[in-house]
Amino acid sequence: MTNFSLRSAIVLFFFFISISSQSRSTCSSTAPLQGHEESAVVRTLEEEKAHAHEVHCSRERSRAARKIIEQYLIPFVEKEKHHIPKKCPLHPENDLYRLQEQSKAREDINLWRCGYCKKTFYEEKNLDKHLDEWHFDTLDTSPGRCLADSCGALHCDLVMDSPRKTKCNPAAAARNKHACESLADRCFPVQDGHSARRLNDLFLRQFCDAHTCKGGRKPFSRGGKKKRNVLYIVASVLVLFLLFLFYLFLYLYERGMKRGGQGLKRITKSGQKKQS
Repeated sequence: MTNFSLRSAIVLFFFFISISSQSRSTCSSTAPLQGHEESAVVRTLEEEKAHAHEVHCSRERSRAARKIIEQYLIPFVEKEKHHIPKKCPLHPENDLYRLQEQSKAREDINLWRCGYCKKTFYEEKNLDKHLDEWHFDTLDTSPGRCLADSCGALHCDLVMDSPRKTKCNPAAAARNKHACESLADRCFPVQDGHSARRLNDLFLRQFCDAHTCKGGRKPFSRGGKKKRNVLYIVASVLVLFLLFLFYLFLYLYERGMKRGGQGLKRITKSGQKKQS
């Protein structure tokens, strides 16, 4: 009886040892899988977060297109008292970055302030990164709202700091001219009246005719908004100041001459009395 109980105890002991070793091996085999699954989930979330704020529209080229529109197109539109239709890609409401750009405040030459959170940044490019990361919700990313898509037609490279291509590509020029003419028809349909017809013709002369490798017309040949030159303002102020000094000198000179004449009259009168 004693031998049987001892034998059964030994069997139970080895049975428990085998079960515990199997459980440890199972845990050790599943632990790496769990860690791998967790890291994969974290990596997926980070990738989704990175791609969530991706906007396939160049802010810099959109800014260049906006500058060209305001400088070389809007003055003529305002002169004709014409309203650009919303279907036109150049309409202000079709500008993806318009609200963000209007929120910017320039405090100094290289100091910019965010209009949403009032933080200040050194250089505009740092403010642009801040807007992309923290104020993405202010953008309407619906299709057809990227001004940069019209850069080829509007000659954006001429107003950007990027190096310009010296060799003309006939295929690219023909492509840009076709896009430019399409913009003219969408923004200023000739059937909309006399003002639209005149603006359509102006758009062709102002932008489209320059898309050629044969030379001839230059972009923005019709001119644009007149900017007051700083030197012109300084020269005007200087001329006004010199005119003021000139008239002041004449006034003082005439006044002195009158006083001198009155003094001579008194002297001559007193001399005549003495002689008499």
